[in-house]
Amino acid sequence: MEFMVNNFSTLLGSRLLKIDDVYKATGISRTTLTELYYRRKANVELRTLKKICDYLQVSLSELIEYTPK
Repeated sequence: MEFMVNNFSTLLGSRLLKIDDVYKATGISRTTLTELYYRRKANVELRTLKKICDYLQVSLSELIEYTPK
């Protein structure tokens, strides 16, 4: 059972945004954004998450949902 849900791809899709849009606006590497998008990245720095949240104008809990066991 998964307790952390990464909503990055869902948020981009709902806004018709591409990884390249986020890269150009935030400077976060395309590799990091791609790994996050495809849910292959387990450890993401807080400052990276903050930049993404600021760009998408969402809270951290909207980007990454956490449900305790």
